[in-house]
Amino acid sequence: MDIATVAGLLMAFCMMAGSLVVMGMEGKGSVNYASFIDPPAIMMVIGGGIGVGLVGFPLRNVLGLPKVLMKVFFHKPENLNHLIEQLVGLSEVARRDGLLALESKAAQIEDPFVALGIQMAVDGTRPEVIQEVMRTEISSMSTRHREQKRILELIGRCGPAFGMIATLLGLVLMLGNLSDPDSIGPSMAVALIGTLYGALMANLVCIPFTEKLALRSHEEALAKEIVLRGIMAIQSGDNPRTVQQKLNTYLPPKLRPGAQEAA
Repeated sequence: MDIATVAGLLMAFCMMAGSLVVMGMEGKGSVNYASFIDPPAIMMVIGGGIGVGLVGFPLRNVLGLPKVLMKVFFHKPENLNHLIEQLVGLSEVARRDGLLALESKAAQIEDPFVALGIQMAVDGTRPEVIQEVMRTEISSMSTRHREQKRILELIGRCGPAFGMIATLLGLVLMLGNLSDPDSIGPSMAVALIGTLYGALMANLVCIPFTEKLALRSHEEALAKEIVLRGIMAIQSGDNPRTVQQKLNTYLPPKLRPGAQEAA
């Protein structure tokens, strides 16, 4: 689980609840948390956001949104050091026993992208073809991620607008009951809840989630780029030490092997 995502959301909600308590202590109004729960406004903002997603994107993309959102909370980042070690190990086998010796290793590799590259290298596929196939895989993955991200971006952009619509609907109902002055204040408060929901959905959920999905996509693309470079180095018969040096350049200096000892 991504602790940062959970902690960030909890902190934001706790700060809002805390600010209400402080305002109550300063005599700016009694705190009634139940007054911040308004099912019609929730329906308007969340339902409207999903509706906008359906208008802007194919149904299959919108149906895949829950799975995409799970990536924000549950994502195991690729261990790049382990990935590089795996590729260097494969280069040692290829250097010592020849490329064909990797055929038996391909079946044991869990990462399908690494297995694909190794299998093509073992099959004697030309380097430019391997690069084209693997590069296309990376490009297709990035395209899928961009489409998923754009749905959240669209919902985030429209969230405040649907919040305003919910507020306007509430105001219309309130103006219809002006004969009862006592109901104007509470009705106004309920009407404004829609704007609050819209702002929260856009600024606390959609925009931050979009940024985190972009980061996840970048991490996955970087891991696949390392695999691509590793496979090309293995096929060209590079020394394992050279393979490691090439792949380590993708890591931040502090994450490279021996960085702690050097520090």
